[in-house]
Amino acid sequence: MTGENRGIVRDQPPEIPSEGGPLAPFNGAVPPSPEWFRKAVATPYETGSVRVKGADVTYQRWGKRGAPGLLLVHGNGAHAHWWDFIAPYFASRYNVAAITFSGMGDSDHREKYDMETFAEEEVAVAEAAGLFEGPTKPIIVAHSFGGFVTIVTGAEYGDRFEGMVIVDSPVNPPERPHRGPNRQGRPHRTYPDLASALARFRLAPPQLCENLYAMDYIARWSLKRADGEGWTWKFDPLIWTHFEAGRDPGELLRSARCRVAIIRGEDSNLMPDDVGAYMRELMGHQVPFISIPHADHHVMLDQPLAFIAALRTLLAEWDHSDPHRTV
Repeated sequence: MTGENRGIVRDQPPEIPSEGGPLAPFNGAVPPSPEWFRKAVATPYETGSVRVKGADVTYQRWGKRGAPGLLLVHGNGAHAHWWDFIAPYFASRYNVAAITFSGMGDSDHREKYDMETFAEEEVAVAEAAGLFEGPTKPIIVAHSFGGFVTIVTGAEYGDRFEGMVIVDSPVNPPERPHRGPNRQGRPHRTYPDLASALARFRLAPPQLCENLYAMDYIARWSLKRADGEGWTWKFDPLIWTHFEAGRDPGELLRSARCRVAIIRGEDSNLMPDDVGAYMRELMGHQVPFISIPHADHHVMLDQPLAFIAALRTLLAEWDHSDPHRTV
């Protein structure tokens, strides 16, 4: 594994052309973003990459090396920029890195994908970003599919981490099997202009989101110039046709070798009360379980400030307490 830093940058997502029309999923023009959001996404960060099993895995980093480490992990088909308006709120206290898994965002694509390799990518980015250089072991905060990867990381490499915060990643009871991503891959469509591409952006799984400025921001970072003319999506469209799921997530969660906390969107269709109860039972009712009001599955988009406040409170409590759970 080798790391490469590219310096402090203040990247901007692609701008919509002046002739572009309204964004269909947003039902019209995107409203202005609030000041806190504009300040957060304008915060400079460092970009880098690390090579893992022949693929370059990219990451972003905020804060000061030598501070306690915090790794932020995105969900299915997403990328590190989902954390651009969250990470700066932790940069004064932590050395913060956000990973982009292989096959997604600006990271390289692979011929095959598996959970163990994604877990290795998490560890490699933590190493490259200096998260193990702090006075304490780093903490992972992971959303959706990234939470399932982090459960593997906690079981395989948990002794290297202080804890992991799993955000709306449902470990379902046996009577409610997890269906997983759609494995019917097909090539991406190429759109003639950025406006047309943005109009096709959808959250997966589908949900409404009132913070249209945040959806617009991540949608722009999800696109790239096509080889010819036009725009297309960055993630590998065949990733789930070449994917091996690995071991049972419930078994892995129970065997996590670090602290664990669970955050869910209170209105999430993926994390209803029975799934939450099952996960708490798996952990012996010995881990924090936090519900964010008025949030669906994409918690950071639905209630970003409430999510930040809850995560700050949890991490502050972990600074001054011992785990109740034996690991």
